[in-house]
Amino acid sequence: MKIQRLFLVLLAMFLFIVTGCVNGIENEEQKIEVEKRIGDENKYEDYKEITNNEQVQEVKKILDNIDWEIAKVNMASPADYRFVFQFKNPEIEAKAVLYELWISPNKDKVELIIDAESKYFQLNEEGSAVLFEILTGGKLSEVVVEES
Repeated sequence: MKIQRLFLVLLAMFLFIVTGCVNGIENEEQKIEVEKRIGDENKYEDYKEITNNEQVQEVKKILDNIDWEIAKVNMASPADYRFVFQFKNPEIEAKAVLYELWISPNKDKVELIIDAESKYFQLNEEGSAVLFEILTGGKLSEVVVEES
């Protein structure tokens, strides 16, 4: 009986510690690192770092509400922009998910791909405009789309 009670106490302590660690990471502030494509090549340069927590949370909210399509797509050109979430605390290591973003020819929507997970989605006009403005600081409708 004492062994069972000791086991239950140890199990409860373990779960408490693990839950605390996971919640600590979830509550850590993040930033978004954005890269912009250079020319027609598959080359990118650092473009912008978003550290405003409200903007980061807005982007997360948009991405969390996406019903991703599982598909391996082959786009005509490399992504116009790429972005990843990173923890502000450099001691926290987590697998970064690379989001790739294409601007539609009509400059009214964006398409997103998570290549490593074979996920694709085209945002509606409103979501596209909000996401693009946060990531780039510019208006989607005013972008000059370079033809490949």
